[in-house]
Amino acid sequence: MAEYQHTTVSSGEMTQRFIEFVMTGKAEVNLDMGQLLIDQLVMVQEKTKGNLNSDEARILAQTISNLQMLFVEAAQKKPSTAPAVPPAESPEAESPGAQQAATVQTDADGKKKFVKSYGA
Repeated sequence: MAEYQHTTVSSGEMTQRFIEFVMTGKAEVNLDMGQLLIDQLVMVQEKTKGNLNSDEARILAQTISNLQMLFVEAAQKKPSTAPAVPPAESPEAESPGAQQAATVQTDADGKKKFVKSYGA
């Protein structure tokens, strides 16, 4: 069993580590990994809601937003070479609440906004 080692780290150092965790990475186009990273950061955002300071929460939200915008732009540029899977053959179609839909909306400022929703 893994041992938990508690080290004394200042609040500022923890904030810096968190920001580096969120911001670290080189730029490359990989839509599958991009979607996975976005989903993971959204999960981190939900799980840490109320536990982040204002800088951490702001940077996390901005990073997610920027990645979502870049993902949508990259997905629109990528030519569709993979054959489309009919909904009946899709694994998500097997369980009724697991269906997902990703859409792009435009807000009042004319900025695109990536929105992911799960079936009702």
